[in-house]
Amino acid sequence: MKMRHGIFLAPFHTMEENPTATIHRDLELMEHLDRLGYHEAWVGEHHSGGFETISSPELFIAAAAERTRHIRFGTGVVSLPYHNPLMVAGRIIQLDHQTRGRIMFGAGPGLLSSDAWMLDIDPRVQRDRMEQALRVILRLFRGDVVTEKTDWYSLRDARTQLAPYQDPMPEVVVASAVTPSGGRLAGTLDLGMLCVAAAEGPGFDVLRSNWDTACEIAAENGRAMDPRRLRLVAPFHIAETREQAAHDVRFGLEQYIRYMSSIQPGFRVPAGADPIAWWTERHHGAIGTPDDAISVIKRLQEKQGEFGVMLNSIFQWTDSAPLRRSLELYQRYVWPHFDRGNTRRQASYDWVIASTAEMSELRNDAVRLMYEKHARERAAARATAPPDEADAGR
Repeated sequence: MKMRHGIFLAPFHTMEENPTATIHRDLELMEHLDRLGYHEAWVGEHHSGGFETISSPELFIAAAAERTRHIRFGTGVVSLPYHNPLMVAGRIIQLDHQTRGRIMFGAGPGLLSSDAWMLDIDPRVQRDRMEQALRVILRLFRGDVVTEKTDWYSLRDARTQLAPYQDPMPEVVVASAVTPSGGRLAGTLDLGMLCVAAAEGPGFDVLRSNWDTACEIAAENGRAMDPRRLRLVAPFHIAETREQAAHDVRFGLEQYIRYMSSIQPGFRVPAGADPIAWWTERHHGAIGTPDDAISVIKRLQEKQGEFGVMLNSIFQWTDSAPLRRSLELYQRYVWPHFDRGNTRRQASYDWVIASTAEMSELRNDAVRLMYEKHARERAAARATAPPDEADAGR
């Protein structure tokens, strides 16, 4: 199975940055990814904390799609308990038309408890509400007319004005982090999975079990899960050397870790430990060379098995130039290792090297024969030429 590659943009921006500039820089990053040939970009939804500053992935994607030609965009993810499902369905269908089918719909319960707090939503009901809303959205995508009343939304004769641009609908994926809720829904509703914490300790530990849950439930419903619709997220920053990569990210990584420790209490660097060493030793991602990124992905494959898409989680660890260079190095040296883009080139190279002696002998023989043929022909020509012409040829 040929692996595809993309990015996951929460995004993460340090508190000192100009917020307007960060949005436009992220849009410029989408253009860079498109030029490099990246397959996908997933954009998050967050409403608090200060670091993750995109509140509407749909708005961002609409602007990014106008600047790009090929790359596909996914909502990574729409936090369904925060929205009326009819409104979500309408926005995604509109984006499907605006992008001419370059949209994917990712859904989740909402990650930040502070977002739920502001909306006065009990975090204990978010996963159930996500499932309620997602079932309705899928019905609306299919063209159903929905009348349904719950304790948090009410629909009466609800329908969308447009059918999706893609037939029968955009690809739909569900977020999966640690709990089995994502795998349960994926197996039940025939969805893809977006494993947003694939390389982190708890998320890595349950990668295979959550996928197995999805496969088991899908089989109970007469279907099989397709690993091509399985996406894993992990962060990579790579440079020509490990030393350069560490230099690029040191300041930004420390700020990112401070932020993450405020929303994930277990995400703390021990006092006196080097943040970069701590990060790499815990296999949170790759800070190093293309070979280090390849090692991280191989580790994920050993844990999970085959999967369809590797998404690089983009943190604003560094300035734009090193970030773009990292994405270019990943495209140049990591992609071919997993999509087998150089398999035939390598086979051809190996064949030529192995055949060098034989081919050199044949080539030398050809050269020798040409000289001999030329000498014979010239000698024959001289032998048959009149005396005056033979003398002129000398």
